[in-house]
Amino acid sequence: MTEQTLEKLRILAESAKYDVSCSSSGTVRRNSGGGVGNTVGGVGICHSFADDGRCISLLKVMLTNVCMYDCAYCINRRSNDIPRATLSVTELVELTMEFYRRNYIEGLFLSSGVVRNPDYTMERLVRVAKDLRTIHRFNGYIHLKSIPGASRELVSEAGRYADRMSVNIEIPNEQSLKYLAPEKDFESVYRPMGYIRQGVLESAEDRRKYRKAPRFVPAGQSTQMIVGASPERDRDILRLSSALYGTPTMRRVYYSGYVAVNTYDTRLPMLKQPPLVREHRLYQADWLLRFYNFKVDEIVDDSYPDLDLELDPKTGWALRHPELFPVDVNRADYEMILRIPGIGVKSAMLIINARRFRRLTSDHLRRMGVVMKRARYFITCGELQSACVADVSPEYVRRQLTAPSQRHLRKGAVHPDQLTLDFGS
Repeated sequence: MTEQTLEKLRILAESAKYDVSCSSSGTVRRNSGGGVGNTVGGVGICHSFADDGRCISLLKVMLTNVCMYDCAYCINRRSNDIPRATLSVTELVELTMEFYRRNYIEGLFLSSGVVRNPDYTMERLVRVAKDLRTIHRFNGYIHLKSIPGASRELVSEAGRYADRMSVNIEIPNEQSLKYLAPEKDFESVYRPMGYIRQGVLESAEDRRKYRKAPRFVPAGQSTQMIVGASPERDRDILRLSSALYGTPTMRRVYYSGYVAVNTYDTRLPMLKQPPLVREHRLYQADWLLRFYNFKVDEIVDDSYPDLDLELDPKTGWALRHPELFPVDVNRADYEMILRIPGIGVKSAMLIINARRFRRLTSDHLRRMGVVMKRARYFITCGELQSACVADVSPEYVRRQLTAPSQRHLRKGAVHPDQLTLDFGS
């Protein structure tokens, strides 16, 4: 590695940091016959955590930060005066292998600015993955960003070498996307998504017939939406996410709080800081959609178009439906127990299994991991009856759950109003 290559790497790694659509893949790619590395099922990628607590990392880099597009929200937009760099295919392959041999990484997350046209850029991304797999016999994790507008042939070839692929939607409304990125449209994003979906389904059908048929993007696909750069409500974002999860190959939708990197562009809101609380609430709502059997209109609707920044979405739903509570955890079905604030998927299953042998008390629930600070307002169990809580009205419960702790008061912490957006002229 030369000093020039390392300087390129520094620039391109910095340019790639705003893309958050990478995490654990769950795929397995075992070493065989002299190959290099393994991909272990369920491990976390890019500084996330494995099930056993290990922190796993990957080389997250762009092939180039030169881009033909001038998207208002992007640090790499054509009109920005920033350091530019481009790695050749050979340089990037050698960097990946060198870092892997030194045990710095366990895989590669590769994206790129769009140079000349989408197919030219996509072809270079494919060459990187192909060289790693076929020449260096690299069996580690590879996540490729598909370039919007790329041809079916190139997307299909990329899927034969990548563990996961993603196409970023970026802005959740096409009208807003055209306003902030006039050279892009939803069709160029959804078309490669469709190519990936079709390839995964065809591969699954082939593997049902032939056990050794090649796999196609075995970890599925993901996408990312920027939160706060455009005036869409949380309702609009979550409805789009729900529709995406309705497709058979979409594994994750990521939400990235808008970072004001181009403050001179008057099309963008003047945010003092990224809307991190709103981003966090969207992830919580996303979790409810994926694992708790909630529907979008139960979390947000026309009456409540935005998530409550002070309360998690499940607690907000429970306070809007006081007629359903309190719930007797010794009698309620699994679906209703899942909807109790403070009870997660694992603790709900423990409750269902444990109550077959004895009547559960609050002490049992606490040892199962139930957050009694929230749950006690919504349940009855053993010695904890509804009469034990003096007031369970939604107003009282909200005041109790949102009251700042003494620790926060001592520090003088103030909850920021991160939903204030100024969409000026």
